Amino acid sequence: MDFAQHTIDLANRNVAEGGRPFATVIVRDGTILAEAANQVAQTHDPTAHAEILAIRDACTKIGSEHLTGATIYVLAHPCPMCLAALYYCSPDEVVFLTTRDDYRPYYRDDRKYFELDTFYPEFAKDWADRRLPMRYDRRDAALGVYRRWRTAHPDM
Repeated sequence: MDFAQHTIDLANRNVAEGGRPFATVIVRDGTILAEAANQVAQTHDPTAHAEILAIRDACTKIGSEHLTGATIYVLAHPCPMCLAALYYCSPDEVVFLTTRDDYRPYYRDDRKYFELDTFYPEFAKDWADRRLPMRYDRRDAALGVYRRWRTAHPDM
């Protein structure tokens, strides 16, 4: 099976059904473990990106947060949220089929802090310099949660 083409077909089907042009297919041992199309428009959930949905499904199926041994096919170079999720789940490889520069003439997003030209560089900035207003409210009790976790999980 051509898993890249399957990813394209899944994205095309999602567009035909009124969804956004993104899809993900997770393959392990030559078999599709999970697949998903972007569901943001359908669910009104801004985190319902194809990568996130497919990762959740795959991890639930195998009972692990680690997707070692897997290759993950994505239609577009992952956004920062999805890229972080991909790092967390540790696949063997991620194959992306288009770049932001490739799809820039065809795809636009209308979020307050999101423009293709500025969104990705935002993540390299210090939190205080980002366009999204952020405020640090240091609390010792919040750090205590991590201390308790370390005590309960000394080997992690």
